[in-house]
Amino acid sequence: MGTRAGGRRTGPKCIAIVGPFASGKTTLLEAILARTGAIPRQNPVSSGNTVSDHSPEARAHAMSVEATFATTEFMGEQLTFVDCPGSIEFSFEAEPVLANCDIAVVVAEADEKKIPALQLIMRKLDDLGVPRIMFLNKVDKAISGVRDTLKLLQPASSVPLLLRQIPLRKNGVVIGSIDLALERAYIYREYAESEVAQIPSDDKARELEARFSMLETLADHDDQLMEQLLEEIEPPKDAIFDDLAADLRDGAVTPVLIGTAEKGNGVLRLLKTIRHDAPDIEATRKRLGAPDGNATVVQVMKTIHTAHGGKLSVSRILSGQLADASELFLSNGTTAKVSGIYKMLGKDQTKLTSARAGDTVALGKLDDVTTGQTLSSAKGGIKPLVTLMPPQPVFAFALRPKERKDEVKMSAAIQRLAEEDPSLSLRHNQDSAETVLSGHGEMHLRVVRERLEGKNQIPVEGHAPAVPYRETIRKTAQQRGRHKKQSGGHGQFGDVVIEIKPLPRGSGFQFTDTITGGAVPKTYIQSVETGVRDYLKSGPLGFPVVDVAVNLSDGSYHAVDSSDMAFQMAAKLAMKEGMAACSPVLLEPIMKVEIVTPSDATSKIIALIPQRRGQILRYDARPGWPGWDIVEATMPQAEIGDLIIELRSATAGVASYRATFDHMAELTGRLADEAMNANGKAA
Repeated sequence: MGTRAGGRRTGPKCIAIVGPFASGKTTLLEAILARTGAIPRQNPVSSGNTVSDHSPEARAHAMSVEATFATTEFMGEQLTFVDCPGSIEFSFEAEPVLANCDIAVVVAEADEKKIPALQLIMRKLDDLGVPRIMFLNKVDKAISGVRDTLKLLQPASSVPLLLRQIPLRKNGVVIGSIDLALERAYIYREYAESEVAQIPSDDKARELEARFSMLETLADHDDQLMEQLLEEIEPPKDAIFDDLAADLRDGAVTPVLIGTAEKGNGVLRLLKTIRHDAPDIEATRKRLGAPDGNATVVQVMKTIHTAHGGKLSVSRILSGQLADASELFLSNGTTAKVSGIYKMLGKDQTKLTSARAGDTVALGKLDDVTTGQTLSSAKGGIKPLVTLMPPQPVFAFALRPKERKDEVKMSAAIQRLAEEDPSLSLRHNQDSAETVLSGHGEMHLRVVRERLEGKNQIPVEGHAPAVPYRETIRKTAQQRGRHKKQSGGHGQFGDVVIEIKPLPRGSGFQFTDTITGGAVPKTYIQSVETGVRDYLKSGPLGFPVVDVAVNLSDGSYHAVDSSDMAFQMAAKLAMKEGMAACSPVLLEPIMKVEIVTPSDATSKIIALIPQRRGQILRYDARPGWPGWDIVEATMPQAEIGDLIIELRSATAGVASYRATFDHMAELTGRLADEAMNANGKAA
């Protein structure tokens, strides 16, 4: 025993700070930077002056809205911390970061309402294979004991939460901690290093019980330790530390440290645990499947467009060395030249001459490089190491500049924002001529709009995107359409008889002809179909027409005056008059919706679905997700626009959904009238 971990891993490390919204991640980062001397003092989040609050949007909403990078030094080693947003609406920011980090610090607290959010985070770390430490924050305010808190939080973790410290109390107030591995007490001092002390005699029994529980968990992976415990032999401390490091790096346990980030308590022990136990770049490189060899490999974690420095690609150097002006190859074989290497501390950058394996740095002016891409010095590049899969958007609005002269400027600004945030989706709706921006919640898109108007100085207007209504018919009709016009020289003549009939839902459009005797020459039959199709773009109710069959049965022509355009016009006239007699009806898209929700909110979700004209299909436990359910339903697309707001409100911000088109259904009455009026058609 004592050789499982293989010793301390040296070199630069990258550490993600993750956790539910308002758990204290930014406060912890401030405490770490103050303790390591990167900033002169710890700024409270309420001051709006923290390293992570460098954007006006973060300050305005008192929340992190993007990943923030801060590099510091501790005991001679370089550590880069990445403060990842806690809100599910900005959670995609963490995706390219977590894949490239050596370890994650999960900030949690004794709050039952935040367990589903914590579970989402822990599951993501499981999927990526990232080792993690839990920092149990706000212990000075906790009502229950830490072991009761761990029982509360354990369902969120797939591996045991291993308590490494217990609180030291005096008159019911937390005054410090007891380290179970060192068997030593630490008395907290606000914003300063704790004072080392002997474990009080009154707390010794409690410490021994908690320590034995820790050793029992470690013994699950160490037979020699198990034998020592059974024989009541005290294991050597170096062997215990070796087991702690080995199990952490293997992902077999999640060590739990305690503290109060707001006062800087527990921060030093956390830093020392990271320094001694965290894996290094070699383990991360192996996890990502990076190729062996001497080539420089760089993974892009974040794209930032700065006001004065241009584009920055925050990247992890997975292997090799990187010098300024180096040429790198993208996976597609194209080249990119580095123009500046910078160490990050929030919005501040310090220029470097080079970077080495393990460093997290910002690279300047890689114009064709995007977040998630893999760069290499190997000629022709290497295959991508990270695949980013943004979740399906759940909220959208149609966007346009208040002044038409800003259209090009707005389009370019949105493209830059999408580079910074790959989870944004932009599309042009041809039916409604709208530019539709989609994202992961109302706050997500509000921040995008604020950046357009603030950072880019483009006043914009937004509204709910148009619903793609369609119309069809219920009856069959026959109609003649004649277009005849005489005006000096050749006139215009086209004459058609068409039959219009409904088709089964989902059939689309069919055009046939049963012309005999050359009543309409073959040359003009295609013109008739063109005229019919053109009319179907907007039927009598003002929407595209679907599920209709049109047959050209008769007509006549003029040897001189007939033309392609004349028969197109005749077909449109016949359609316009004939469709009105076919009992047109509006159709609305019905979506199949799959909602994922914590089980304790399932009843609320089931209750709100009928309120949005939805029909519940089924609900059941979510496979592999203890404490979660899946609710399947059908719901009109018109009712889904702000559905996510209500879902998140009912589930402490964690529910989400996927929606796919299912079918079209008739819409009549007041709702149909409202849809037609909104489209500019009188009911």
